[in-house]
Amino acid sequence: MAEQLTIELPVRPALGRDDFFVSPANREALAAVDNWRNWPDGKLVLTGARGAGKSHLAHVWAAEARARVLPASGLGGLAPDRVLQDARRLVVEDIDAVAGDPAHERALLHLHNMILAEDGRLLMTRRPGPVRFDLPDLQSRVQGSAVAAIAPADDALLGAVLIKLFADRQLHVDAAVIGFLSRRMERSLEQASHLVSALDATALARGKKVGLRLAGEVLDKLSRERA
Repeated sequence: MAEQLTIELPVRPALGRDDFFVSPANREALAAVDNWRNWPDGKLVLTGARGAGKSHLAHVWAAEARARVLPASGLGGLAPDRVLQDARRLVVEDIDAVAGDPAHERALLHLHNMILAEDGRLLMTRRPGPVRFDLPDLQSRVQGSAVAAIAPADDALLGAVLIKLFADRQLHVDAAVIGFLSRRMERSLEQASHLVSALDATALARGKKVGLRLAGEVLDKLSRERA
């Protein structure tokens, strides 16, 4: 059968609390973030591998605490005083991405000091592993922050996310397919989104439902592309 012409429509990422699935992989991190009024020194570092859900959890907190979300890579051109005019609660994402950049390190240090001096709250996210900042004061402040870690996604979390992602595309997929995918896919929520998109497009192009055979073919194809 000739494959049908498909049009890929954008899918808005869901970043609300109702879309944040809780599992043993993220339960402790969620509890730590929810306890934001009692963070030691008013700050917390949230760690997790790419696709683990730390950005989602950070946005959940930002919505509830009315905090502003900024990427660390965008701090260099911002005036900290102006940032604090908008919010004294702040998320700075991916602080490890600016390690070694003098302008961004200075801006992060300044924001850190100003927010805490105003009895604000600061949530910083980064990937696991050591991070070395050139500014000793910034290094000591980050190292002295409480840390909450999100572990790699487990089968239960991946399964719940896959069901939600398929439902967002009006696709009903058998439980056997969900179990098959969650056991064999990369432990990443980001990869789950990519996988569901690929399965949807392939199924539509072939005029077939998402079954075990199609799931295996798409998984193999994505594995070859990553190799």
